Amino acid sequence: MIKDVAFWKAWEREYERNHPLTVAQKVAILEGTYALARALRVFPPSDPEGIELKIRLAQTLDSLR
Repeated sequence: MIKDVAFWKAWEREYERNHPLTVAQKVAILEGTYALARALRVFPPSDPEGIELKIRLAQTLDSLR
């Protein structure tokens, strides 16, 4: 467990600054994330329009009246 969160975040920023990722590494991370999402069956979404989004939009528009 991290006791000093501010110290940890500062250390992470410093590490990322001193160890930048190459384009190939970034692509590999993206492809791995995509493969994981497909394996978990969360991508592509089953409802591309998103019923939750439509409901939230309707509620927001109704509240503006």
